[in-house]
Amino acid sequence: MQLFGPADANLKRIRETLGVKIYARGTSLKLEGDPEAIGKAANVIEHLRAKLTRVPLLKRDDVNDALAEIAVKLAKDGMPTNVIPVFRKSAIIVPKTDGQKEYVEAIRDHDLCFCLGPAGTGKTYLAVAMALSLLKAGRIKRLVLARPAVEAGEKLGYLPGDLQAKVNPYLRPLFDAMHDMMEYEQINRFMVNDVIEVVPLAFMRGRTLNNSVVILDEAQNATKQQMLMFLTRLGQRSKMVVTGDDSQVDLESGRTSGLVDAVRRLENVEGIAVCRLGKMDIVRHKLVTRIVHAYGEAGKNMG
Repeated sequence: MQLFGPADANLKRIRETLGVKIYARGTSLKLEGDPEAIGKAANVIEHLRAKLTRVPLLKRDDVNDALAEIAVKLAKDGMPTNVIPVFRKSAIIVPKTDGQKEYVEAIRDHDLCFCLGPAGTGKTYLAVAMALSLLKAGRIKRLVLARPAVEAGEKLGYLPGDLQAKVNPYLRPLFDAMHDMMEYEQINRFMVNDVIEVVPLAFMRGRTLNNSVVILDEAQNATKQQMLMFLTRLGQRSKMVVTGDDSQVDLESGRTSGLVDAVRRLENVEGIAVCRLGKMDIVRHKLVTRIVHAYGEAGKNMG
């Protein structure tokens, strides 16, 4: 029981991370899936079983640490692993669907990648993880996260505080992703030293960003002019990732989304990747999938 966790929570964590099926039958476990993934899962389970000889119960961090150690060992042995290494050791970040795997590979292989998809598909989360992985490996020197400050039915001017206080709610999802992958103190230190910069899209004008990963989140709310301005910030030895949901455009009626326009113009340009994630790639709570499906066609007709 301690090994499996309450309601088999430990097994579920291993199953979701490594993409294997695990069946618990009494004191026996049956593993199904890719042989390589089964080997990883078996190693993690043996590691946890050995730990239980030294401690009375397992914590969630114990499972995360075991998964991380296996990933590090496989990498040192030259064996492939889907884990994206970030700064927080206990953070086990892996693409969980075929669409997410293609997205991660597109970021690795291209200097400019667009990703479109509904809420909960990991568009922003995986982009931030890949950027932090490159930063940790020393392949880039900076991470720049941008987002258009466009109201979703509310007025920005009514929010209290100065400009920074007004835009912070728009940038919160980017901080949330980073907090899963880095310690709070490290984020603050990187931001003070300008290693990580989180800015409204409007503040990007006139800049050239070298040796950086630049992520534009919620890009469906950028205008055509803003999108052109952003894309032309790409400097030497840098990558750009542009993410958004083209079904949730909050621009004023009659204005074309810069994301939709850019994908139409650039989809077939050599060196640029366009990934489309769908309902099958939603990895949030299972109800998010049902909500997205329920709003489907109806959402297009909502004012």
